[in-house]
Amino acid sequence: MKIEALHEFHDPDFAQGWSDKFEPTKDRLDLFKTISDQLKDETTFQILELGIGPGYLTEYILTNLSNVRCEGLDYSEAMLSIAKERTSNHNERISFTQADLVNELWSKKIKTQPNAIVSTWALHDLFNLESIKSVFRLAYELLPEGDVFLNGDFVKPEESTTEYEGGRIRPSEHVFLLKDVGFQSVNCIKEFEKNVHNPTTANNYSCFMAVK
Repeated sequence: MKIEALHEFHDPDFAQGWSDKFEPTKDRLDLFKTISDQLKDETTFQILELGIGPGYLTEYILTNLSNVRCEGLDYSEAMLSIAKERTSNHNERISFTQADLVNELWSKKIKTQPNAIVSTWALHDLFNLESIKSVFRLAYELLPEGDVFLNGDFVKPEESTTEYEGGRIRPSEHVFLLKDVGFQSVNCIKEFEKNVHNPTTANNYSCFMAVK
């Protein structure tokens, strides 16, 4: 058995169906809270979300942190439309940017200098280590010294022998890649829905915190 999830996020019907099926379970909300708890709630604090998808994380952040602003980046126009609708109560505090994390220099397209970069369940869809490392490198280059990159993503458990798609890498590989591009303080701060022996595509995700 191979653990992988194939998506067609450019297709509006697929994107809407995927968004409708997303269930903000207790564990998923715990990941949102884990990320939100690491962010500062202060005037002019700017957050960039990579792969905003349908906007669940950004909606959570904007609802719970009153003084932050967000920019959501995604390669899918369909997903950006869904995210705009989901976050419509916060129109004055959010902007959106279409960019491909793999095939273009997305860091040159963002509208505002971020003080933090976040992502959830997105970077594994880049399918290989080099593409993930490229995102980590650009995130490091974008952030001011002392600021944070928080990535909650699907992983392959360290002790697993199951075959996973190329982007679902081990937690230790996440830590190594983040340190390799320059981050000085890197930790896997929490694991969620860990299932080594009988995993599904929805199991096994972790939150990584890296400080420049």
